[in-house]
Amino acid sequence: MTTALLVAALLMGFFGSPHCLGMCGGLVAAFGLSMKDASPAKRRALIATYHLGRLLSYASLGLIAGLIGTTVLAPMMVGNNIPRILLGLVLVFVGMTMLGAPFLTKLEHVGMRFWQVLAPLRKKVFPLTTFPRALTAGLLWGFLPCGLVYGALLIAVVGHDPLTGAVLMFAFGLGTVPMLVATHGTVSWMRNQIGRLRLRQMNGAIMMLSGLAVIIVPIAMTSMHSGHGDDKQMDHSNHSAMLDEPNTSTNHGMGNMPEDHNMGDDSTATMEPTQ
Repeated sequence: MTTALLVAALLMGFFGSPHCLGMCGGLVAAFGLSMKDASPAKRRALIATYHLGRLLSYASLGLIAGLIGTTVLAPMMVGNNIPRILLGLVLVFVGMTMLGAPFLTKLEHVGMRFWQVLAPLRKKVFPLTTFPRALTAGLLWGFLPCGLVYGALLIAVVGHDPLTGAVLMFAFGLGTVPMLVATHGTVSWMRNQIGRLRLRQMNGAIMMLSGLAVIIVPIAMTSMHSGHGDDKQMDHSNHSAMLDEPNTSTNHGMGNMPEDHNMGDDSTATMEPTQ
């Protein structure tokens, strides 16, 4: 797992949290009403407990996603560039989703059906007057249908292993916590800043560019190294040819030596006096 992926998951949760607030605002309000009779200290502890349950739920989903990635995708990812390309495509896809592309809307509808199946169990945890109930409520909250969560799970699938998937989803959940635990005034300020500065869109664009870089840059680097290798091979061939030239001339000179020697013998023979 790279630090870049961890940061991407964290920022995805933080800048996408206004969307989470829209999806989970009613649930947070219901939790707050169920704790109205608790003391302020206990209320804060109960809030921390159900958020812990939510993060554990996300981590469990990330563990499953990572397990799917290693068992289903791993056999196809040995000795090739598929892991890097797949990760890049997922980042581009998630970035486009954060920019507003409704790719995961239908998946949210499917998740809503499962959320309705959990309705009887969800009713049993109210009111949130005890820590086990708060923890259970948080664990169930992790299954609330959300396109942003599904996008994060896609990153967990290509996160190399189940533990990495769990850590990535836990980091994603941490990114959503500030918006969901802030006071009303702070929430309004945070939402206005994220909306005014278009931070979610900026994060989506960065994720898209990162995904494209993950795919393109190694390919370009490989092509450059391949070109340099060919040039080096040509230079080596030329250098070898240049080294061979002196040897050839030397051989020719050595080949002429016997002829010169014979000529010397003939001239000596002609100069001898006749008896």
